[in-house]
Amino acid sequence: MKRFATGFFDSEDGFSTIELILILVVLVTLVVLFKGQVIALLNRAFGEINNQAGKVY
Repeated sequence: MKRFATGFFDSEDGFSTIELILILVVLVTLVVLFKGQVIALLNRAFGEINNQAGKVY
């Protein structure tokens, strides 16, 4: 397992470690910036689903 991990991070094929870290930083930043908006959107969507489900029964 250790040999695989060492080979994975030393390999120059595909993503490098720096690219992976940069992508993760961008994703975390987007989550932090838009957290409130995403939560509000999900609350509205699930609220509407609950309202519509209540009409069926």
